[in-house]
This record gives sequence, structure tokens and C-alpha cells, in this order.
Amino acid sequence: MLSGTPQTPFGSGKIVIGVDEAGRGPLAGPVVAGAVVLGEQYPAGLDDSKKLTAKRRALLDKEIRFRCTWGVGIGDVDDIDRLNILGATMLAMTRAVGALCDAMGRQPDQVLVDGNMTPSGRSDGWRWDARAIVGGDGIEPCISAASIVAKEWRDRLMIAAALDHPQYGWDRNKGYGTREHTEALRLHGPTPLHRRSFAPVAQAALL
Repeated sequence: MLSGTPQTPFGSGKIVIGVDEAGRGPLAGPVVAGAVVLGEQYPAGLDDSKKLTAKRRALLDKEIRFRCTWGVGIGDVDDIDRLNILGATMLAMTRAVGALCDAMGRQPDQVLVDGNMTPSGRSDGWRWDARAIVGGDGIEPCISAASIVAKEWRDRLMIAAALDHPQYGWDRNKGYGTREHTEALRLHGPTPLHRRSFAPVAQAALL
């Protein structure tokens, strides 16, 4: 999908990729996965993206994408409705790691995935040794970095989508099922960016 190479080399030692996702719960928009190899001079203060202020997260995102090697993978609404949200998340992670490997020009020694499962056996194309770490986005800096990249990338997509569909408040709620969003869904019905496999959207489509 999308990737970037570091301004400073990541060295010739063991390559460990951190992976995390953003956007499993919203009613609209894609699920986005980030994959990051930190390199030798990664930014300080990495943490779970949910624990950071919006300003700090945005600054770290820019530093990560400047200093580290990264990849982004997207599971779009069609993927979500076709595979279910878990399958689309695993696909997005596979795409993110594939993009990162293309950027590095080599394969990782290990992939660390936030959560209790990996895409191994759950997504066609996953071919890397992986380990799931519950709460990894607050423990492993490479996963923290991936969580920041994924969150910021998805937020930018939803803010852009809000320009075409302003009544849903996506610039504020990022597609999550807030009162504002669900009321707009009831009044205006679903858009092409709504996940029709999610019950609130399916119900609104019947109104």
C-alpha cells in the first residue's frame, strides 16, 4: 500500500516490525494498519496512541515517518463487509507489512502485533514469523509507533471524507457511533463509506 524509508539507516542487525491497527469499531470508514521498524534514532516518548494528546500524537507521527521505516495498509469498507472486521483487519496488517518490506528491500526477522492474535493463518499472503502481545502498544515501542501512524493516517482519511459528507461529523467523531453520527445516520441514511455489515448501519438502510 503506502510506505516510507528512513532518513537514517536502521542498521544491519535483527529487523523487528511493530504492527497495530486503528478503526475496528467505527460505523464508517476503513480499518488502517501501521507497520514500523524503529531504526537507530527513533523519537522519544512513544506510547499507546490512545494515551497521547492529539497534538503530541501528530508530532510523533511526523517524526516516526521521517526517522523510521514504515508502511500503511488499508482494509476498505468493501473488505470489511466482505470479510468481516476481523478479516479486514488481518488483511490491512498484511498489506502494511508487505509495503514496509518493499520499502526496506528485505524481510523482517519477527513481527510483533498488538492484541491476542496475528494474521498468521487468518490472512492470505501473511508469510512472516509473528508474535501477538496483549497491550503491546503500551509496551513495545515499535508497536507504539505503529499505533500512532495508523491512528493519524485514519484520522486524516476521515477528516477528508467529512468534506464530502459533512452531516455525519466525521471530522469530530472519525466515524465512531456517537449520538451525532447515529442521529445523522437515521436522518440521512448510510453513505458508501458506511459499513453495511454493522448492525446500526444495516438498520438505518432499512428505514
